[in-house]
Amino acid sequence: MKVALATLLTLSSVLGHSLWPLPITYTGGNCTTAVGNVPISAGYTTSQILADAVGRYNAIIDKEKFTPPADYKIKEAPSTSGTVAGLSVTVNSSDETLNLDTDESYTLHVPVDGQATLHSETVFGALRGLETYSQLILSYGGKKVIRETPIHIKDSPLLHHRGLMLDTARNYYPLSALKRTLDAMSYNKANVFHWHIVDAQSWPVQSNKYPELQAKGAYGPDMQYSYADVEEIIQYGKARGIRVIPEFDMPGHSYIVHESHPELVSCPNVQPGWDKRAAEPPSGQLNIAKTAATEFAKNIIDEYAALFTDDMFHLGGDEVNRQCWEEDPDVQKYIKSHPNSTVETLLSDFYTNVHGELERLNKTALSWEETLFHSEYVPPKSTIIQTWIDQESIPKTVAKGYRSIASPASAYYLDCGHGAWLSNFDGNSWCDPYKSWMHIYNFDPFANITDSAEKKLVVGAEVALWSEQSDETSIDNYLWPRVSAMAETSWAGKVDSSGHVRTTAEVAQRLHDQRFRLVGRGIMAEPLQPLWCARNPGNCLLPS
Repeated sequence: MKVALATLLTLSSVLGHSLWPLPITYTGGNCTTAVGNVPISAGYTTSQILADAVGRYNAIIDKEKFTPPADYKIKEAPSTSGTVAGLSVTVNSSDETLNLDTDESYTLHVPVDGQATLHSETVFGALRGLETYSQLILSYGGKKVIRETPIHIKDSPLLHHRGLMLDTARNYYPLSALKRTLDAMSYNKANVFHWHIVDAQSWPVQSNKYPELQAKGAYGPDMQYSYADVEEIIQYGKARGIRVIPEFDMPGHSYIVHESHPELVSCPNVQPGWDKRAAEPPSGQLNIAKTAATEFAKNIIDEYAALFTDDMFHLGGDEVNRQCWEEDPDVQKYIKSHPNSTVETLLSDFYTNVHGELERLNKTALSWEETLFHSEYVPPKSTIIQTWIDQESIPKTVAKGYRSIASPASAYYLDCGHGAWLSNFDGNSWCDPYKSWMHIYNFDPFANITDSAEKKLVVGAEVALWSEQSDETSIDNYLWPRVSAMAETSWAGKVDSSGHVRTTAEVAQRLHDQRFRLVGRGIMAEPLQPLWCARNPGNCLLPS
């Protein structure tokens, strides 16, 4: 069989398929190969994760009949040069530890004729390779084919933390919405679900230590997460190579604790005047002058660090309000009787206690950037700082020697752009305008970092959906395909091996394809443009 000489293609030069995210290296030929009825096989495997993934992707490939929108006029099945006789999956390691250091690399080979092969070091690399393989398969005239064979892909991620933060406290999301979100994340090779599970407005998660928190803090009996629910989401995520990292924000954003423990909270729901004591209503923070509040926080950490199995735990630490504490009688009394104490020293002591508790439990702390930049406290160097206030916070964080997860509100906050939600204010939200997929794609987490050692401290990127104006009815539209934009740039980067920086004009057609693929898989992703644009690539550009 005559096969044209393959050419090495990297990143932005891959044109003959609709892979998302792009693989790091891709070698393609010029043949078209039929996809036979032989399924994916992992041989004899003791890995339930791999066995389940093989079954899942066999079902996806069997059901899916994806044709790129630009190929809508192609009605006939193309001629083929051979047939792919299934895919053989080999995993070297039986270690199924999923953390920041997990190896997600894989190698995929698709011949013109014969069996395709997928090799990986870990089962999680195999999951990424299975997704790539499924995206190579296209449908024309009722026939499934793979173009550009023979294909050889060697792939691994740029960033090891490619995350989505979802707030399930301001509005509740049922398990079905969370699972659908995890599915969509896996289709885009995102690998961290940052679960902002409680906030000032509600406490929906079961607590065995303080059952009254959920009893008085959940919106209702049908808007709660039991231990079993949490464990189910953790296992569902791990089966798709997705870590579930909880956030229990402290000491701010804590009004809901007042519903069951009023003695632990300062400035609870001050009306009017919440705006002087909180970022949004209801106001309320743990009373840092009270030993009981600190012990409460440590007990919360102990309980949920055991429930959530990931080795990282997010402590929040954002948007604490000094006036709330300065007005509190207990804080005033404590400071008066301890002349060397101030609100700042009390806050630093609180952080010392909660970070120390995580260290005792051998968990790595994540924290919003205020803990590092807006307090006297000096976090342990093991702390990972999530930066959000300013894009310059990223280089400032790594310059101090801390690892950073980039989540700038100016690029990565998905709730922005829907206007204010306060009923008597007809204006913009604080973080408007809307963050388009192009704006997200154009963000570079390494901007203004020139030192190679400091660049290595940028360990991740994470988009965020705060849920003041979203719930299960709108989540898909809010997230997809904008999360896809972050997923590609954090997996493949923005610059190819020749130094070329990919543009949104270059990648738009592949994202159209990915959006239609997601819709076909049950994810109600919003359209990027009119269908005419998706069918006519390059015709919806602003003239230069």
